[in-house]
Order: sequence, then C-alpha cells, then structure tokens
Amino acid sequence: MFFHIVLERNMQLHPRHFGPHLRDKLVAKLMKDVEGTCSGRHGFVVAITGVDNIGKGLIRDGTGFVTFPVKYQCVVFRPFKGEILEAVVTMVNKMGFFAEAGPVQIFVSNHLIPDDMEFQSGDMPNYTTSDGSVKIQKDSEVRLKIIGTRVDATEIFCIGTIKDDFLGVINDPGAAS
Repeated sequence: MFFHIVLERNMQLHPRHFGPHLRDKLVAKLMKDVEGTCSGRHGFVVAITGVDNIGKGLIRDGTGFVTFPVKYQCVVFRPFKGEILEAVVTMVNKMGFFAEAGPVQIFVSNHLIPDDMEFQSGDMPNYTTSDGSVKIQKDSEVRLKIIGTRVDATEIFCIGTIKDDFLGVINDPGAAS
C-alpha cells in the first residue's frame, strides 16, 4: 500500500556547495540519498514530493561540513499481510516462484500454488495446469495475496499465495507465441 508521509533527515553538505543555490543542492542530495531506499519502519521511499522546511545549519567541528535538518514529504510503499498485489514473476523453480511488485520481492511456495498445477523443468521452468491452459513462467504477471512479511532494517521480504479465489495468472507472455 502507498502512503504519503512527512519525514525528517539531517543532511550534511560540503562548504563548496554554499552559495545562491544552497537549497537546490540540498534538495538534489536529499533525492539522491533517499529515493529508492527502504526503512523497515516506513517501507520503500518511492519519491519525494516536496520539501517542507530546511532548518538552520550546524557547522561540524574540524570538517567544515554543515548539518541541516530537513523536513520533507514523500510517497512510501509498504506491503501488508492480506494485501492483494499484481506482480511479475522473476524466477521459477521446484520450490515455488519469486515475483516482484515494484521494489518488493515476494516468494510463493509450491504449497501455496493450486494443487492442479505441476512443476515442469526444462529450458523454461514453469508451473502448468494438467490441461495446459494456464502456465506460470518467468515474466508472467500474477495476482497474489501476501500472507506474511518480514521486516529488516533495510529490506522487506514477503511470502505470498495464489491458492485463493480470483488469484493467479493475469497475463502470460508465453500464450502470445
């Protein structure tokens, strides 16, 4: 799920950046340092939408660097247990498959795949129904439900299932060929 929140961060800036474009340099450094990162508490920072306040700088003794407290608004992505997501399959093996929904990687175990789907090894490993009508392989789009999350300091891991109503393959690239 996406949230729009306000965060704070202390930014260090080298004295060579001081001048009329100080604010622009701070905002550019903030975007470079923060966008695309993950904090276990808030989730993945997708984009900074605005800078609310840049406080007074504090000169660091001995280095000349200045630390500015910056208050900014950003969009974050944080998956929750029970959430339904659409994801792209990145890897398939006999244990299950991995899929990505934006920055988060989700593992779906073979126990959480419908019983009528069998693993097929070969040059393009996949899970196929007995009649061959549905196939999960690399680059397939699937709708899945998150049944568990584990949050580290810098990463979020998810376990998903497609063994439920209205879940499974929504777009199969192999069907077009």
